[in-house]
Amino acid sequence: MTRAIVTGGAGFIGSHVVEALLEARQEVTVIDDLSSGDPRRVAPGADFRRLDIVDRSALDAVIDEVRPEAIFHLAAQASVTVSVSDPARDCTVNVLGTLNLLEAASRYHAPVVFTSTGGALYGDDAPIPTPEDRIPVPVAPYGASKWAAEAYVKTWSVASGVPHSICRLGNVYGPRQSPHGEAGVVSIFAHHLYKGRPPRIFGYGKPTRDYVHVADVVAALRSASGKRGIFNIATGIETDVMSVWHELQRASGVELEPELAPLRAGELERSCLDSSLAQRELGWRARVSLSEGLPETYHALIAEFERDGQDS
Repeated sequence: MTRAIVTGGAGFIGSHVVEALLEARQEVTVIDDLSSGDPRRVAPGADFRRLDIVDRSALDAVIDEVRPEAIFHLAAQASVTVSVSDPARDCTVNVLGTLNLLEAASRYHAPVVFTSTGGALYGDDAPIPTPEDRIPVPVAPYGASKWAAEAYVKTWSVASGVPHSICRLGNVYGPRQSPHGEAGVVSIFAHHLYKGRPPRIFGYGKPTRDYVHVADVVAALRSASGKRGIFNIATGIETDVMSVWHELQRASGVELEPELAPLRAGELERSCLDSSLAQRELGWRARVSLSEGLPETYHALIAEFERDGQDS
């Protein structure tokens, strides 16, 4: 039985990680400040602690109590637009919060899996698909804060000898993704179809992303635990936003004409990641195709909307 901590464990991806660890008979402690997480997502059997990773003394107290053997660090300020409007908060959470966690993890030699970003890090001029050795050129403070946090993860791994890992994620989608906010286009589109309201599609539907199912991401994060390195976690397939909208429309049977608008500040035109290193080093590859994952996700999200009475 392994003791694991999942920061951001009440969030979209984190809650799926928690479930997978519990199914593997691990003891799991969830740390989340609920700024974007939902306590209802925390699986029964997990020990939930509400706190902000920026609060060093509170974080230290939990780490010292649990004495983890593995840490999955998903807590973050993850909004690109918020990072533009409030870069200081973005930096505080994503950089100082990560440093606090690394310092605490060092006391127990616990390997940390840090979830970073792919597209927001590499920038618009990166080759497609983009390999890990591409020097980042973030287009928004969010990407800059993630890159800075990565530097601390690498430095602390070298200094301590603990094999921390960095997983740069593609555009993750799946059940439990929130439809509120600018991130999570699959969930946002599903909610608009559910309510019968045409969505606003930025970049006139032309921007591309590398969409990876949350189940594949969870498998990758678990495979990366205890492995030192930086790994792209994605499919290597470039898909434009309008194609995602049409696929979800087919799943819903609802016909709506979206409003088209220009890209917002800090958003990318293209993003697609080369995940061949993860295949070689972690024995991982994405298994859920978009044609399979989008309809499955749509129906799961609709069930969640109906259960939660999401009328807004």
